Amino acid sequence: MKNKETARQLQLIAQLLSLTDESPFKIRAYEKAAQVIEAIPEPIEDIAKDFGKLSSIRGVGRSIAAKIVEYLSSGGMERLRELKEKFPPGVFDMLKIPGLGPKRVKVLYKELGIKDIDTLKQYAESHRIKDIPGFGERAEKNILDGINFAFVPERRLLLFEALSIVDGILRELKKNANIVNIEPCGSIRRRKETIGDVDMLCCVKRGKEKEVIEKFARLPHVKKVLACGGTKGSVITAENFQVDLRVVPENAYGSALQYFTGSKQHNIRLREFANKKGLTISEYGVFEVGDKSKPIAGRTEEELYKILGLDYIAPELREDRGEIESAAKGKLPELVELKDIKGDIHVHSNYSDGANTIKEIADYAERLNYEWVIVCDHSQSLKVARGVQIRDLYRKIDEVKKVNKTSRVRVLCGAEVDILSGGKLDYPDEVLKELDFVIAALHTGFRQSEEQITGRVLKAMDNKYVHAFAHPTGRLLNKRDGYEINLSKVIEHAFKSNTCIEINAYPERLDLDDINSKHAKERGVKLAIGTDAHHVSQMEYMSLGIYVARRGWLEEGDVVNTMPYLKLLKFLKSKR
Repeated sequence: MKNKETARQLQLIAQLLSLTDESPFKIRAYEKAAQVIEAIPEPIEDIAKDFGKLSSIRGVGRSIAAKIVEYLSSGGMERLRELKEKFPPGVFDMLKIPGLGPKRVKVLYKELGIKDIDTLKQYAESHRIKDIPGFGERAEKNILDGINFAFVPERRLLLFEALSIVDGILRELKKNANIVNIEPCGSIRRRKETIGDVDMLCCVKRGKEKEVIEKFARLPHVKKVLACGGTKGSVITAENFQVDLRVVPENAYGSALQYFTGSKQHNIRLREFANKKGLTISEYGVFEVGDKSKPIAGRTEEELYKILGLDYIAPELREDRGEIESAAKGKLPELVELKDIKGDIHVHSNYSDGANTIKEIADYAERLNYEWVIVCDHSQSLKVARGVQIRDLYRKIDEVKKVNKTSRVRVLCGAEVDILSGGKLDYPDEVLKELDFVIAALHTGFRQSEEQITGRVLKAMDNKYVHAFAHPTGRLLNKRDGYEINLSKVIEHAFKSNTCIEINAYPERLDLDDINSKHAKERGVKLAIGTDAHHVSQMEYMSLGIYVARRGWLEEGDVVNTMPYLKLLKFLKSKR
């Protein structure tokens, strides 16, 4: 699929247009098209074979569709080439700095003549930017932090990106009849939020080891072969992602899978636990201390944990956070699963910056076997996301009622309401009370102090119409760190005020993270998973939220999304 790279070209056009005097409406059109193209589940190259179908996609149109076809057929866009010629190459790197944005890059380029990252860094370090209107000393620090963040030598892939690559490789490898069993391990199996590289393990029919490795090295995903031996292959994919495939004996598959899944801390603690029982563990099996002639377990992971007197420990829990001690006592949590989910608490419609109608959202929720879905559009002050004005909000409420007359899935009318600079909410209470669900969020004022930001959130939670707090740290993985906020205070106050905290399942957020989700559970706070979908296909991100929840030790009862519709209504009314 070339959706993501096509979207990048459109986004770059929008950014470069922002450096010119182009109309904001045209800039927004490219931004919207980029967002839509990236979210479409069908390969854009397949859609583009039918120009009418491509140009009829909401947010694309004939002009942008022609540029997409041009890119897919030639590998470039003439409009983008023209724009690039207007600016030095270093300006493109400046656009990659988190929080800087095209408007500020335009000022730095035109006012100070800064044309590249090195010059920008020099100016910031020598305090020659702070006196420019709209910047200041804090802006200089943020620029330096952003440079260090954006241009680190090693970039870890988002979990979503890594899963997409690995799933593609697995689909190809599973066509090979010589493979008996195969599974990825390491951090991707533990579902960590970012992934460095991947080890995959397989066992194969006797004598077919080298043949399997050679076929792995010739997969269409492979850009470069690093190694291709008798029992191990190592490749770099087209996305510059390293994947290793190891062939292991069938009688040691479980112990090898456990060993290479990790984490390192979990494995160290597990081996200490085994030694106290007179046993030793390696990737080759479980042995009695002093006798490595024959393993006494290791064919499966379940067998390995059982012989140690432990309940099976799910991969997501293997971080040495007390899981071994809990397994020994038979007190591991019954982790929430995707099949437990009854609905999504955070989906955007075309009332704000979403791509789909409320009816289309309800239909997709039915496809996912949900009982309910909450449509939460941005509130009025967030102009960049086409925040919903009050008059349109009442029109949305009426449309939700209309859809509910025919839909099997119950639609709740919600709003993602901005917490303004002093903690005031973006809609008055007389409007909030008309909504089924209110999720409060920070989208501005990120540079305030920890005390100010935390105070804004606590004040919002005290509002009886606020049910949840969205993406609590504001981070974007691989793009920007979160704002300064005291999560311990937020979690404590969430319990006192009967407010949920969101696990935002959008791939670049995964916010709240696993550690703080576990802390929230321990403090008695309910967690609510929202996909933050802006296209119905993104409602599939729910699985990413489940991974965070499982790593946070969450059970079905800890997660609002597992509530049947009537129980959900009762729960939401309890805040008011």
